[in-house]
Amino acid sequence: MGAAVLSDLLTEILIPVAALIGIVFSLVQWAIVSKVKVSPEAQSPTAHGSKKNGYGDYLIEEEEGLNDHNVVVKCAEIQNAISEGATSFLFTEYQYVGIFMVAFAVLIFVFLGSVEGFSTASQPCTYNKSMMCKPALANAIFSTASFVLGAITSVVSGFLGMKIATYANARTTLEARKGVGKAFITAFRSGAVMGFLLAANGLLVLFITINLFKIYYGEDWEGLFEAITGYGLGGSSMALFGRVGGGIYTKAADVGADLVGKVERNIPEDDPRNPAVIADNVGDNVGDIAGMGSDLFGSYAESSCAALVVASISSFGINHEFTAMMYPLLISSMGIIVCLITTLFATDFFEIKAVKEIEPALKKQLIISTALMTVGIAVVSWVALPASFTIFNFGVQKEVKNWELFFCVAIGLWAGLVIGFVTEYYTSNAYSPVQDVADSCRTGAATNVIFGLALGYKSVIIPIFAIAISIFVSFSLAAMYGIAVAALGMLSTIATGLAIDAYGPISDNAGGIAEMAGMSHRIRERTDALDAAGNTTAAIGKGFAIGSAALVSLALFGAFVSRAGISTVDVLTPKVFIGLIVGAMLPYWFSAMTMKSVGSAALKMVEEVRRQFNTIPGLMEGTAKPDYATCVKISTDASIKEMIPPGALVMLTPIIVGALFGVETLSGVLAGSLVSGVQIAISASNTGGAWDNAKKYIEAGASEHARTLGPKGSDPHKAAVIGDTIGDPLKDTSGPSLNILIKLMAVESLVFAPFFATHGGILFKIFN
Repeated sequence: MGAAVLSDLLTEILIPVAALIGIVFSLVQWAIVSKVKVSPEAQSPTAHGSKKNGYGDYLIEEEEGLNDHNVVVKCAEIQNAISEGATSFLFTEYQYVGIFMVAFAVLIFVFLGSVEGFSTASQPCTYNKSMMCKPALANAIFSTASFVLGAITSVVSGFLGMKIATYANARTTLEARKGVGKAFITAFRSGAVMGFLLAANGLLVLFITINLFKIYYGEDWEGLFEAITGYGLGGSSMALFGRVGGGIYTKAADVGADLVGKVERNIPEDDPRNPAVIADNVGDNVGDIAGMGSDLFGSYAESSCAALVVASISSFGINHEFTAMMYPLLISSMGIIVCLITTLFATDFFEIKAVKEIEPALKKQLIISTALMTVGIAVVSWVALPASFTIFNFGVQKEVKNWELFFCVAIGLWAGLVIGFVTEYYTSNAYSPVQDVADSCRTGAATNVIFGLALGYKSVIIPIFAIAISIFVSFSLAAMYGIAVAALGMLSTIATGLAIDAYGPISDNAGGIAEMAGMSHRIRERTDALDAAGNTTAAIGKGFAIGSAALVSLALFGAFVSRAGISTVDVLTPKVFIGLIVGAMLPYWFSAMTMKSVGSAALKMVEEVRRQFNTIPGLMEGTAKPDYATCVKISTDASIKEMIPPGALVMLTPIIVGALFGVETLSGVLAGSLVSGVQIAISASNTGGAWDNAKKYIEAGASEHARTLGPKGSDPHKAAVIGDTIGDPLKDTSGPSLNILIKLMAVESLVFAPFFATHGGILFKIFN
């Protein structure tokens, strides 16, 4: 078999060092962004940091000769309003989610503790009956602890992301006065702060948790890594509420603002006269940033946990080879270093001078990080793995070579890039699919909707083939462990992926602030160009999240089947088939709940915005101020109330099915939800993204074709706005939440597998 080149001691040092480098790098980027001041001394001497830098020191005279103090003050005011709104919403959300977290932690403890009747005696190991392992009660206690840790890390990831985004939005607006390149770098650096903090925190907390648990578990690695699975469950359960709650919030405000403002009143997007405009900008931060941060952290935690669980019952775990066992964490450590180098290409090596260079610069980030990471994976596979070893494969040990594992991770990584580029092709207005959708607006909203739906369905084809090929290759090479590390490969460049993803909402906010502060239309053009590129990259980010969720949940599904003691999942047995068909229905039920929640919240928002326009004298003329607070309250109340039922559906389904119908039916439910959820998630995200960019294509009027459809306020433009409004809940609420549904049900089933295997299937036991 042979030993790894890398010593255990060096592994213990390298992983935390890589995480700390990531954290330091993100703080350096944050310090650079902080140099942009949002406080002219003359206007607000109390504002932070303004004492050393007078106003004239940092603003290059704008081309139009506008050197207006008031603009900066307005920007600061709007930024504060957005930041306060986002913070207060997240605190309210976390209070409700906190109650749920405590209740669920108790449930985990009770269910897992009852497997052996809360006994403290050692028990035979699950996979090797000749060895003695720690009691089930210990598994219950440690699984609960890792669940709470995962949940807290997820919440912190989302919250920090939101804080960074609201800190950077006005700074991006102010930098846009100097040129599009300066604004791009500010937004991108801020995204990088979030990306690196999240990747490094996730890695560090997981590594420390493993080492702390090892003090108690000692040689019992099977029990240790089974308990660690709770970390992934905690991360994803918080992400679910963050995504659904944030998604309902942002889209209720967005739909309300667009329908009344743009369609009925013919005022521009983000016009300060629109009462829903602050709620709309707050929504970008709580949905697209905080929700997405938690979501990708959840994916990362789960793919690591899935790989560790399978490895613990393979030769790595049986022979206690610590370095080989830490292979998933070493891949993530290498990812942080690779992403750091990649980020420097965007911020330091190349400068953006024109609008048309923005999207290529973001695409280069993906290509460079993927290419460098391929080399990084080869290095890690060579130094961290023995030349050959065995991997657990449904009851038998399969012999695997280290180069085969390299291919598993690399194929996941490159499949992610393929999914990213296909998504970009279908959602960017530089290509024909979106231009065709825009063209269909000539004949009204109905044809726009038909074309958009068709585009979404068509965009599923290539990503599914990419996922299918990576599953087949990685499973053939290294069984379920191969699929788990392929998912990890897709997420290995998570820091760059998140930086690109967070850049979008920051640019969107920057445009909103420019409009509300009354800055010149040239600045708005620059922020719009940043935002259009951000829209496409957000779609690419969602593609990554969905693709990795499919692989992660399959790996978790494999681990669950092994842990629950099922030898084969036979679709022809009625127990499994009923699970399969019900599981395939769940994503539709879930989507229906989230879409209707957005619809009913948007209805209230539209009524409130109309009421203000009709009853506040001087609002349309700009002499009176709208009541922003009421709209913020409508969004907050709706999302808190409406996020509970979809969340409960996802969290309770595995428990109810496992307890009442048993592990075979549950395995059917997991397979069904995975197969249908991935398709709906990709098509929903891409349809929404395409409608949004078709609208932006008409508004920008950059080509002869686009000018024949415009300008803003024309009939084709109004049809495009309606399409965009329909797409909003698809691309920002239902679509992105579905990938959490798929993987959350799988990880939850794995955590509760010992209980289901022992006490599950009550109904079938009664009737047999």
